[in-house]
Amino acid sequence: MVLRREPTARQMRLAVELRRLRDAAGFTAVEAAALLGVGRVQISHIESGLAGVSEQRLRRLAAHYACTDEAFINALVDMATDRTRGWWEEYRGLLPTSFLDLSELDHHARFQRHVAILYVPGLLQTEDYARAVFSDRIPELTEEELELRVRHRMARRVIIEGPTPIPLEVVIHEAALRIRVSDRAVSRAQLGRILELSEAEHITVRVVPFDLDGFSRAGNTMTYVGGAVPKLDTVVRDAPHGTVFIDSDAQLSAFRTLLRKVEAVSLEPERSRDFINRLIKEL
Repeated sequence: MVLRREPTARQMRLAVELRRLRDAAGFTAVEAAALLGVGRVQISHIESGLAGVSEQRLRRLAAHYACTDEAFINALVDMATDRTRGWWEEYRGLLPTSFLDLSELDHHARFQRHVAILYVPGLLQTEDYARAVFSDRIPELTEEELELRVRHRMARRVIIEGPTPIPLEVVIHEAALRIRVSDRAVSRAQLGRILELSEAEHITVRVVPFDLDGFSRAGNTMTYVGGAVPKLDTVVRDAPHGTVFIDSDAQLSAFRTLLRKVEAVSLEPERSRDFINRLIKEL
C-alpha cells in the first residue's frame, strides 16, 4: 500500500469523520482493525488520511459503528471514491497547499455564505483588486508568485460563473467597500462588479453600514461552505499562520448562529444595492 505524502483537506476530512464515528461507537483502533481483518497500523493510516478506504470497507465500518444516517454514509463513500483531478491541480507545487484545498472545497460545495469586514470576498474580486490585495503581502511576493495567486483567484470564480453555479450569500461591511486597496478607479470597478453579480438569482449581497449600533461581531470574517450533508459543512478562516478549516459540530453550530445574527442586522439586498450605488457616486 502506497501512502499519501500530503493528504488533501478533503481526504483529511474523511479521515476525521471515520475517527469520530469510531470514537462515538466506543471502538478502539485495534477493534476496528479486527472488523476489517487488517492491522492496527492500517486503521491508523486511514484515520490520518495517509491511506484511502474502499466503499465496501467504509460501509462495513459504518454498520459496525451503528451509524444509520444513510445520507451521511453515502456522502462519505463519495469522498472515499472520488478521483477528481480538478483545474487546481495545475497549481500543485506552485502555490501553497491551502490554495488547492480551498479550490477542492469550492468544487464540492453545495453553497457558500461569506461575512467580510475588511476585504471584498475573493469570489467577488476583480483582477485588479485581487492583485492589489496580494501585492500587499509581507514578505513580498515575486512577480511570478503574485500572478499565480491572481490567476488562481480568478479561476475560483467558476463556481458562481460557470455552467452550474452554486448559491452564494455575502454580507459585506461598509469598511470593506470603502477601503481602497488600490486607487479610485479600481475601487469603482470593484463596486460595480459587486452590483453586477448581485443581480444574479443565485447571488445575494447584503451590506452592514457603519452607522449600525452595537455591531460587536466585526472580527468574525469567515466563509461557510455547505457540504453534501450539514455534518460535512466547513468554515474557512484566515489566520496569521495560514488558512484554517473548521469542522467540529460545536463550532459549526456557533458559526451558523453567528451568520444568522450578522444577516439579521444587515440591509436587505435591494437597499444594499442602493447603498453600493451611492458609494460609487462618491468616488
